[in-house]
Amino acid sequence: PVVHQYDIGDYGASMDKAKEMADVAGFAARKAESEARGMRRGLGYSSYIEACGIAPSAAVGALGGGVGLYESADLRFNATGSVTVMTGTHNHGQGHQTAFAQVVADKLGVPFENITVVEGDTDKGPFGMGTYGSRSIAVGGSAISKAADKIIAKGKKIAAHCLEAAEDDIEFSGGNFTVAGTDKVMNIAEVAFTAYVPHNSPEGVEPGLHEIAFYDPLNFSFPAGAHICEVEIDPDTGTVEIVKYTAVDDFGTIINPMIVEGQVHGGIAQGIGQALLEAADYDDNGQLLTGSYMDYTMPR
Repeated sequence: PVVHQYDIGDYGASMDKAKEMADVAGFAARKAESEARGMRRGLGYSSYIEACGIAPSAAVGALGGGVGLYESADLRFNATGSVTVMTGTHNHGQGHQTAFAQVVADKLGVPFENITVVEGDTDKGPFGMGTYGSRSIAVGGSAISKAADKIIAKGKKIAAHCLEAAEDDIEFSGGNFTVAGTDKVMNIAEVAFTAYVPHNSPEGVEPGLHEIAFYDPLNFSFPAGAHICEVEIDPDTGTVEIVKYTAVDDFGTIINPMIVEGQVHGGIAQGIGQALLEAADYDDNGQLLTGSYMDYTMPR
């Protein structure tokens, strides 16, 4: 019914953790205390599962879509060891430049400050499909990772030649190519310099260290979670106080916890706004009544 099979998810564990953090067991006592003061107290639950990382092109095609939903990445070393990353997605507040640079720094061992991210520029980078549907790190980040794999594979050929070892004996970790079982080592910046000044490059290996990858996922990603909101309401005025809001989310591998927490905070604020404050109301003649922020209120 949902095109693809859900990947791993422990939904009961999310709810159990949320109930523990929200102290649901103590709610009855808190409700009684509120009622003693003439107030009303309530507890609301919201459990969700989403299909993100849009999308497998095959799924879109099966539904009649006329476009692929892969993503692209272009990784370019220069001779001094710095890296330019070009991606087909585009940032509009999610912190892509930080997260994408972290992926490259972790994968290739290049210092974070030596990485430049260029997004959504079709005049410079390969064709991509953009940002929507919570796809950027899952699909765009995977394309970057696969381009990095190609960089490492070519780097092993160059390092093997320079270190006078068999390519199969070259290991890569933390930005260094090493000959297994020895202290022979060559940093990726040295490999990049050799690639661009190829007097000592192996025969048959093209100059340069520049790779492009396209990634078309085989499935969506399926983040899930449980949220619990506890409110107290003054029945005389209708004033609502959010006493406690608990969010337990399973997002899989986290690249940058601070960015993820910020996105969760923003999502919660938007949801609270929709539930309590934001409404487009019309009269019987179709006249908009909430025409300004005096009536249509954003959370603050």
